[in-house]
Amino acid sequence: MIKSMTGFGRGEYSDEKRSVIAEIKSVNHRYCDISVRMPRRYSFAEEKIKNTVKQTVSRGKVEVSIIVDNIGADEININLNKELAKQYMENLVSLRDTFGMNDEITLEYIASLPDVLKVIPEIENEDEMSGILCRTVKAAAEKHDEMRKTEGEKLAEDILMRSGLIENMVKEIEVRSPEVVKAYTEKLKERIADLIGGSTVATEERILLEAAVFADKANVTEETVRLASHISQLRNIVKESAQPDGKKLDFLVQEMNREANTIGSKANDIEITNRVLDIKSEIEKIREQVQNLE
Repeated sequence: MIKSMTGFGRGEYSDEKRSVIAEIKSVNHRYCDISVRMPRRYSFAEEKIKNTVKQTVSRGKVEVSIIVDNIGADEININLNKELAKQYMENLVSLRDTFGMNDEITLEYIASLPDVLKVIPEIENEDEMSGILCRTVKAAAEKHDEMRKTEGEKLAEDILMRSGLIENMVKEIEVRSPEVVKAYTEKLKERIADLIGGSTVATEERILLEAAVFADKANVTEETVRLASHISQLRNIVKESAQPDGKKLDFLVQEMNREANTIGSKANDIEITNRVLDIKSEIEKIREQVQNLE
């Protein structure tokens, strides 16, 4: 199924201890680049979170953001460092006496000094917490994937429409190409007749030889057949592929552009040249769409 690399999804979880919110957003990228932002105390779950995202994402720059709000009282402990408080007190008293000051050293002030009172999170059950985080991320990933599918369908419709336009223009070139050779032959006859007057068998044979050489150089059948084949392959991938194929589509678009350039360089006709310019314009629009496909 065709999917866009751009999307957003949000998942939530809550129980009596904590609430968890996970958000996933992604943009275009050549490879699969997943980054995770969450509290450091849960870094043990980072690889599992990335593997959860990879179940639905194979390409794109993906940012996973996780917020954990611990609401249970048993999630934290407050550590009192009595020895450190004692040293603070002794040094403050000594400092006060040294300078002959009368300032009162309060309990509130001592408690506010660094590391006297320290909030220490309860040691996590890593397996339990990893499961909670991954479930929340999975919910976000499912919504993210749905958004990418919806966007992918719109991109696929546009690609198919433009492929049809290119296909019709290729057919016009195939019809026009033989007429170019005929027109060249007639012009050649007229020029020779103007130069030498009348005609001879030798002259006729020379005209046919020149026309044959021109026809060979201007023949774009090989290119139009390949271009039509690329369009057919592109259409089949967009319609029927069960796997992400953005890279394959990107390659096909490059090949389509190559064939169009060759037709343009061979064509000695303004109508074909104009059609080639139109084809290249549509190919460029398809390329822009394909750049956003997974």
